[in-house]
Amino acid sequence: MPSTTLSPAVLESYTPPQSPSPSSSLYLSRQSSHTATSTVDASKISFLPSSEPGLHPYDSPTLEIDDPATLEALTNAADLLRQGKCVAFPTETVYGLGADATSTMGVNSIYAAKQRPLDNPLIVHVSSLSQLRGILAPADSTTTTNGHAMNTGGGEIPEVYNALISKFWPGPLTILLSLPTDSPLSAAVTAGQPKFAARLPSHPIAQALCHLSSLPLAAPSANASGNPSPTSASHVFTDLRNRIPLIIDGGPCSVGLESTVVDGLRDPPIVLRPGGISVEAIRELGGIWAKTVTSKASLEDAADSSIIPEAPGMKYKHYAPRAGVVLYEFGARAPCGKDLVRSAILSGKNFNGKVGILRTRTWKAGIGELTLDCLKSESGDVKSEFYGNKGVGGLTVVEKGLGKGGEEIGRGLFAALRELDDVGVDVIHVEGIEEVLEGLAIMNRLRKAASVVVRKVG
Repeated sequence: MPSTTLSPAVLESYTPPQSPSPSSSLYLSRQSSHTATSTVDASKISFLPSSEPGLHPYDSPTLEIDDPATLEALTNAADLLRQGKCVAFPTETVYGLGADATSTMGVNSIYAAKQRPLDNPLIVHVSSLSQLRGILAPADSTTTTNGHAMNTGGGEIPEVYNALISKFWPGPLTILLSLPTDSPLSAAVTAGQPKFAARLPSHPIAQALCHLSSLPLAAPSANASGNPSPTSASHVFTDLRNRIPLIIDGGPCSVGLESTVVDGLRDPPIVLRPGGISVEAIRELGGIWAKTVTSKASLEDAADSSIIPEAPGMKYKHYAPRAGVVLYEFGARAPCGKDLVRSAILSGKNFNGKVGILRTRTWKAGIGELTLDCLKSESGDVKSEFYGNKGVGGLTVVEKGLGKGGEEIGRGLFAALRELDDVGVDVIHVEGIEEVLEGLAIMNRLRKAASVVVRKVG
């Protein structure tokens, strides 16, 4: 396993964490249902790359933490993880809810906190390639670290993944691997599947927790199952307060969409869930990766309840706010005033509802008010007595622009859905984008969240 180095200043001032005092919030979080939040400065954490020539920089990197408070907070979190509890922490994609992937008690605490279906598999996060090889090692190659039996680096990562790992790790890419005989992973991680999903995240807090705990961490998104994924600590607190002991607040996530999940053990390789790495970027690697295809399940509006999910996000409705979502495919006509009124009626709010609009690339700013103003002047099937000061019959429109670039849209999507929920909209009309590059992952999330899809005609 990689080693940890503290700077001289930290060594001089650092005192190993003692048992928390009864008055501390961390103590309360262990003894009750309260959820503590600990703010950590990710800029104080760094990993020095492997020094041996020819090795991947994250083969066996060295951890450096340049701040005693950061070290103490992460050490306390690692202690909770070793106790079989779950901790929320940031990754570059979304906030994850992590637990010891080798502990059934720990993994079950994730399912319980999220109220997640037990047949929905989890992704295993590691801080280094050596930690991943430890999971893949033969069963007779074990050692004990902090009281946990773990395989040591004799396992081999399949060569087919070398190009992906070299290009995209650490980062928002998850690979599927064959589950070894007598795997150290809890069976609850894979939901009975013969493969497991692994990722080396680029966020230093996620890496540090895997390293300091000496554990691979199973970590789905840290939200209540089915809700929009969390991209800030406040989102986690909204969904999981009093269900988990600790949230590590490391600021907003930089990607905003979950990782791409790819199975390279097939020919051709298949993307089971589009995400932070585009299918086009994978195909550019050439060789077998040039033939990469996309799973049908990732392109459908609603998950098929009969499928056996090989990766997260394939079966159940996901990413959905409380409000209904109307998704407009790229090229579909924009909503008109009657669409906004009817969607409010269908939500059960008659003409006095609140409608949200999320714009991307082509809908004009103020589209909601413009369409309602246009409706007021029509003599159609909406009667004049329903008109009101806020539009039609008191209908209120809350509008937000997500930006035009794919990365910008992806980064802000889940936060925008939650924001419109927070202001109490009854339905959200969303402008879709082209399903290329980042757009494939964005539309995948929106299709899984949508109640209605408006398709392009012709």
